[in-house]
Amino acid sequence: MSTPPDFLNSLFSLRGKVAVVIGGTGELCGAMGEGLAAAGAEVVLVGRNAEKAKPRLERIHAAGGKGYFLSAEASEKAALEQLLATVLERSGQVDIVVNGAGVNSATPFLDIAEDEFDRIVRINLKGVFLGCQIFGKYLVERGQGGSIINLGSMSGVVPLSRVFTYSATKAAVHNLSKNLAREWAMKKVRVNTLVPGFFPAEQNRKILSPERVTSIMGHTPMKRFGEARELVGATLLLAGDMAGGFITGSEIVVDGGYHAMTI
Repeated sequence: MSTPPDFLNSLFSLRGKVAVVIGGTGELCGAMGEGLAAAGAEVVLVGRNAEKAKPRLERIHAAGGKGYFLSAEASEKAALEQLLATVLERSGQVDIVVNGAGVNSATPFLDIAEDEFDRIVRINLKGVFLGCQIFGKYLVERGQGGSIINLGSMSGVVPLSRVFTYSATKAAVHNLSKNLAREWAMKKVRVNTLVPGFFPAEQNRKILSPERVTSIMGHTPMKRFGEARELVGATLLLAGDMAGGFITGSEIVVDGGYHAMTI
């Protein structure tokens, strides 16, 4: 029998795997990518700004991990098709996909312009739809299974004021993920939703007024924001075939107890 350290290493090891992290230049997905690399995966950080990926890749490489940056627009089908082709050319395979590109807005509902609505839907929902469609097709046809992790939101689980379009798109991501999990279960392609609570990510800072922070803390039993590194454990659970091989269609909530709070 394996010793406990050997067992844990084998349970969460991603050696020999290739992970594509769309939105990997952001704070949350960047931390997830760094965690995947630490577990042994070769990580492709995908975004629009190579400079934002540079510090993350430097840390990955300094720790002995493997990774590189590729530029792609998450909401454009041709761009994602080219992304897949480039990764296959450079790395030979894809095993794990994180769909995490996203934008937010606090515009009052009656003031939301059509172009703002369309932009948020295009990035937050269409981007995940296309990521699942293009990379999911590859994983299904390859026949060796794989893991797709879509970034949801607590606002996709319970109503959240001031972020109407964002909430609607995240609720759709939750629904899409469950449908695909059911569709592809027999193909060994697992689809799950990672659900962060309140993390002070770049896209959220502009709406975190002092009054809103007070309201959030009053609804969070742990009385603090999450830290990006605290998403890594759930990411590794969902990514690995050994640890998470029977997990699909799930919503893994990492929120300091926010969803459990009523009065």
